Amino acid sequence: MKTRIIQTAPDEPAKSTKGESTASTRRIDRWKASFRRLTHRWSSGSRGRNAILVAAVLGCLALALAGTASASLSQGNQRQDLQRDLDALVAGGAPGAILFVRGPHGEARLASGLADIARSKPMQPNDRYRIASLAKSYTATVVLQLVAEGKLTLGDTVEQWLPGVIPSGADITVRMLLNHTSGVFNYEFDPAVFEPYFNGDLDFYWSPLELIAIANSHAPLYAPGQTSQSTYSNTNYAILGLIVKAVTGRSIEAESRSRIFLPLHLAATTYPVAETTIEGKHARGYFMLGAPPLVDLTEISPSISGAGGAIVSTVADVAEFYRALFQGRLLPPNLLAAMKTTIPSGGDLGQRYGLGLEEYETQCGTAWGHSGSFPGYLNYAFSSEDGKHQAVLMINADPTAMPSLAGFYDLLFKSFCSTS
Repeated sequence: MKTRIIQTAPDEPAKSTKGESTASTRRIDRWKASFRRLTHRWSSGSRGRNAILVAAVLGCLALALAGTASASLSQGNQRQDLQRDLDALVAGGAPGAILFVRGPHGEARLASGLADIARSKPMQPNDRYRIASLAKSYTATVVLQLVAEGKLTLGDTVEQWLPGVIPSGADITVRMLLNHTSGVFNYEFDPAVFEPYFNGDLDFYWSPLELIAIANSHAPLYAPGQTSQSTYSNTNYAILGLIVKAVTGRSIEAESRSRIFLPLHLAATTYPVAETTIEGKHARGYFMLGAPPLVDLTEISPSISGAGGAIVSTVADVAEFYRALFQGRLLPPNLLAAMKTTIPSGGDLGQRYGLGLEEYETQCGTAWGHSGSFPGYLNYAFSSEDGKHQAVLMINADPTAMPSLAGFYDLLFKSFCSTS
């Protein structure tokens, strides 16, 4: 596999965003430290694997800043206003961006910038991308469907379904895994997880059991359930994926396809865990190590996220999933209510965490959904409680590629409230 390092015009190192959560900062710092070594090794030429492509990014972006739009809102001025803000987000440092908005006046699918810098390929509204931790809402939905079917309960323990997998498994319940109150260490914070990738092997596959074993090598953060705040850990969802397989005999990918993707006709949504390539038209993902050059990490193995973040989709498919969820097409009312029972999370926007679901307060009311970042991608999904008002925003860069995320967050909230 060839890794592309994209030379950009010199700029100031990316600055941290005010209010960014400690957990998000730690995750990004780990990625930056790991991939700084990766970049050095690939660009040195010692492995014969590198393909260094020089691109004048700002010049390329100028070709795409006009953006593209489809299925427009009936209020043309509003659509144009959102397009200008999306263009400004790209001008501010994002290689490309896509925005989906749905409200009483219809829907808009807007794009700006580039999906592929090296090829000067403009971003399109229906380009696919890695949705990262938004996948936790999908996994949680599958788990809660099994609860609805009487095959599982929220009080079941890890030990009941996965004997010996977690030392404290007898005290950790399914509910604790779903809302991140298990106290289990987040394997992402162990440098060993990224070692294969900064050694140049982007195809390296981690099994869920291997990642859980890495988490087990660290002391728990606290005793199971002994917290008043959600403590984000991908390990929780790696365990949930295995519980789904123990209950059904099928992988979380297969269950997600049959229970969610197919019934909702999410034709652009797939769940690659071992495959590193993204099929079809897609946005390439770029990683910034605090300063140029950008590194193209599109084809890094999604196995590092698994049941917590390996789904590939489009903004429209993401919006359709959340709309179906909140309109009661996937879960019975009591379990949807349980999903929306939240606790503080210490998140970057003050969000609270439920069962695979985040709750945000906006100037126009409560937004439900999730956030997600993966090397090369950042996206958020907001939906009203009835699923009639929605905004999904993505950029094909890690957060540190942006001098500031203020414009991203401003557009996210503005686009959601524009549907009210």
